[in-house]
Amino acid sequence: MTKILLLEDDLLFGETLVDLLEENDFEVTHVPNGQSAIDATYNQNFHIYILDINVPLIDGVTVLKELRDANDSTPTIFLTSHKDKEMLTRGFMSGADDYITKPFDSDELLLRLRALLRRCKSSSVECIELLCHDEVHKRISYDEIELDLSKKEYALLLLLMKHVNNTVPKELISDELWSVSQTGSDGAIRVYINRIKQLLPQMTIENIRGIGYKLVP
Repeated sequence: MTKILLLEDDLLFGETLVDLLEENDFEVTHVPNGQSAIDATYNQNFHIYILDINVPLIDGVTVLKELRDANDSTPTIFLTSHKDKEMLTRGFMSGADDYITKPFDSDELLLRLRALLRRCKSSSVECIELLCHDEVHKRISYDEIELDLSKKEYALLLLLMKHVNNTVPKELISDELWSVSQTGSDGAIRVYINRIKQLLPQMTIENIRGIGYKLVP
């Protein structure tokens, strides 16, 4: 199911959009401010972002710029009541793929969503046997079923895939999973590794004692 992050501070309007999208087989996470939107992207992967621009704490344009600066290429549509060229220019310069101006027709939003998803569909999915990574949509699947991964689990599995059949040092894993201001641990890495192992029944992740981990197809 396609997962959508909806940033909309008008709660009633947001609930209306959630109902519309869920009725059309989308899974929606609705957040009311920019900081919550950024936090949500750390907790799970989404297939598309729908971002209102004029929202509390961090505006939608800045939210997208921060995500793009972090190499997040998730397709994005802006919801905006702004009609001036400067705001739209800022939106596209921050990495937006499309926009729709309020008020809008529900069918138009659905058409734009589906068109954007089709345009951004990856044609270069990389696979290691049954394990496949879709770079455009930032998702990993096993035996054609998308894995339900947290941000850190996704980053760790992707790192193992990039170094398949080679040992990935724990220091490199820590650098990938935690920023300089954060504190990681070997215990936390083991938790993520054990969780990933459960999702890959026909693949092996070897513990190279004292050094790191190796993905073996």
